Amino acid sequence: MSTDRPDDADLKARLTELQYRVTQCEGTEPPFDNAYWDEHREGLYVDVVSGEPLFSSRDKYDSGTGWPSFTRPLRPDAVTTKTDRRLLLPRTEVRAAASGSHLGHVFGDGPRPSGQRYCMNSAALRFIAKEDLEAGGYGEYLGLFAGPPEAGEPGA
Repeated sequence: MSTDRPDDADLKARLTELQYRVTQCEGTEPPFDNAYWDEHREGLYVDVVSGEPLFSSRDKYDSGTGWPSFTRPLRPDAVTTKTDRRLLLPRTEVRAAASGSHLGHVFGDGPRPSGQRYCMNSAALRFIAKEDLEAGGYGEYLGLFAGPPEAGEPGA
């Protein structure tokens, strides 16, 4: 699969130092001190590098970890995973499929029904509020937010 990753000079010019470190160098931002861990508005979370839609606020929940956590990606093919052996125990790293950007990790201790906790770095994401989706070029996703959250969704 081809990637939508700009060249390194472009990334360094348009990303903050933290965004670059997280997405390109597999960094981690501090818990409880990041943009989206406590974000409660409805909307989409997109890849800060490519703009690819990755997660919906309807799948976001408070995991108590201090990072934005989701039960699933917007589409299964929006992300890829690989084993991360940088710590004592192996973890499953999550990357944006289009850009290859490091997003965070997925763990098997999430809520039902998936049991997954996609623990993402805010620095790897850009939040687009529901009311800004059309103007931001993401109008096709407005239907995701029609009506109240369904039973069993984290926001329900």
